[in-house]
Amino acid sequence: MSSHAVRCCLRCCPEPTFARIHTEPLRCSGSRLKAAEVQSICLLEYDYGQVEFEDVIAEPDGTHSLDGVWKLSYTTFTVSKYWCYRILSAIFGIPVALLWGFLFACISFCHIWAVVPCIKSCLIESQCISRIYTLCIQTFCDPFFEAVGKIFSSVRVALRKEV
Repeated sequence: MSSHAVRCCLRCCPEPTFARIHTEPLRCSGSRLKAAEVQSICLLEYDYGQVEFEDVIAEPDGTHSLDGVWKLSYTTFTVSKYWCYRILSAIFGIPVALLWGFLFACISFCHIWAVVPCIKSCLIESQCISRIYTLCIQTFCDPFFEAVGKIFSSVRVALRKEV
């Protein structure tokens, strides 16, 4: 999904908490979106790392601030976003990466050494129990139900409606 289509999708989905499926063709700046973009789920493919100034601060048509204010606001937003991200990633990037690496290593370890063997063990035990259960059913229940079926096989039921 192109960034132009995402911006159009964000404009027609004012509530970011609700994703909706577009079923009708959308018009954005006079151009039609492709069918694959029209029927995609809104906001699920949006790249939240690529926030543009126009996505955050959007003046509606008919209401515009002074050009100098708009340009200074744009510059302030862009520079502060750039440096804030740089500073935060320099301070917290390595510790957070270490934490995520540790977390995924623990999950992998538990999955490889505990979860999969436990599931395999349960499957092996359930196959053994399944064979014993099948043998018991075939030995005791099948003959009983066959005999009951033969006893009631000659019974005929007729329904009459009395007025």
